[in-house]
Amino acid sequence: MQGFTVIDLVILVVYLAAVLFAGLHFAKKEMKGKEYFKGDGTVPWWVTSVSIFATLLSPISFLSLAGNSYAGTWIMWFAQLGMLLAIPLTIRFFLPIYSRLCIDTAYHYLELRFGSKGLRVLGAVMFIIYQVGRMSIIMYLPCMVLGSLTGISVNLLIIIMGVIAIIYSYTGGLKSVLWTDFIQGSVLLIGVTFSLVYLLAHIDGGIGTIFNVLGSEHKFLAADQPVFNINILKDSVFIMIVGAGFNTMGSYVSSQDIVQRFTTTTDTKRLNKMMLTNGALSIFIATVFYLIGTGLYVFYKQNTLPPAAAQDQIFASYIAFELPIGVTGLLLAAIYAASQSTLSTGLNSVAASWTLDIQARLTKKELSFELQTKIGQYVSLIVGIFSIVVSMVLANGGVKSAYEWFNGFMGLVLGLLIGTFILGAFTKSANTFGAALAFIAASIVMVTIKYFVPAEAVSIWSYSLISIAVSLAVGLPASMIYRKVKGDTSVPAPYTTIYKN
Repeated sequence: MQGFTVIDLVILVVYLAAVLFAGLHFAKKEMKGKEYFKGDGTVPWWVTSVSIFATLLSPISFLSLAGNSYAGTWIMWFAQLGMLLAIPLTIRFFLPIYSRLCIDTAYHYLELRFGSKGLRVLGAVMFIIYQVGRMSIIMYLPCMVLGSLTGISVNLLIIIMGVIAIIYSYTGGLKSVLWTDFIQGSVLLIGVTFSLVYLLAHIDGGIGTIFNVLGSEHKFLAADQPVFNINILKDSVFIMIVGAGFNTMGSYVSSQDIVQRFTTTTDTKRLNKMMLTNGALSIFIATVFYLIGTGLYVFYKQNTLPPAAAQDQIFASYIAFELPIGVTGLLLAAIYAASQSTLSTGLNSVAASWTLDIQARLTKKELSFELQTKIGQYVSLIVGIFSIVVSMVLANGGVKSAYEWFNGFMGLVLGLLIGTFILGAFTKSANTFGAALAFIAASIVMVTIKYFVPAEAVSIWSYSLISIAVSLAVGLPASMIYRKVKGDTSVPAPYTTIYKN
């Protein structure tokens, strides 16, 4: 057990410097206005696809998925299968709409569909709240782990991570973010796959032992785990797949950090390739993580547990104490850089949403491209500093499983937005009044469930489904009644619904 050595520290520093250099290199061309937020059209689709993968594959996944498999079963793996629902629905219904409308942001769609600047601003505000929370937890989790393994101050690690991400997202806009995401996503894929191969080579019996344990000790699925429960508010494999599917679709459809990637092109074939490649990579890497988790369970039955072997730290501990010197530094750097990647994506998407959705809607004069860029840079700087502070506060608290906590948070916030998007895309009669009333009703219901209903009564995986159901049940009748009372016979703008206009 060599732990984190000086060589590993040198590799960590060199890796972070290389990522910063790469980000600044792709920032050499000055981006202005929408180019800063949407790229300059030169980024290949496969780079954007890996960038989506890297954005969704946060350290929450990197650390928590293996930890869940190690300490429990593969039950959370089924959530990844939600992509088999989310990706076809997004490709079939939403990407053609976004492509034809050539939207600037996810919430630009709400303004085009409902003719309401207020709904666009509301969507942007919800996203920014969600993203600040996401960036904060994604910063604190790996820094806590690396701090315990390296002895470096957690606060110092958080500050370094935040500063580097702020620098290249501030200077280069989306193009820098996409290319650095691609580099870090590729390192993650290679590094994690190598870790699995190395682990299998050092387990007595290899992968056969893992499969035996999956069956004999119910590590794949607990004996009492229901596959289907007729009460969809209760936990089951079915509701996990469906609920995670709508959670993921919520990200694809209404989360600016992902939709921003779709705005880099209007070519639906390229968009479909992005989605399918992202889905394949995500399911592959999730399976690798769960094999690693069960592999670690077997490995540490055969060997001595390392220090700092808490559930969310077990994979990082294995990396630090079992992998060869040098590889340890590279993989721990990759965990750290994965946070940086997600953080830079969040900063640029928040900057885009604030500038184009909020600032431009509330300012009477049209913003010049130079002013848009300057506002975006200031926003990324301010939000970056704020997220660093929130992350430090989080680092002093405790979250038993960051992955489960985050999915509950995502289902609550983004679930409210996806209901509004579905209401707009799938119905012709929905209007601003109905959408606003639906959003209020869904918010009341979801806040009540989240904070006033016992956690065991309602599965976090049903949050998005409940929100969508409430949005449709309230928004559609309210719109129809409003139209009847007002004599409103207006129709949605062309190409804003799934129907041919």
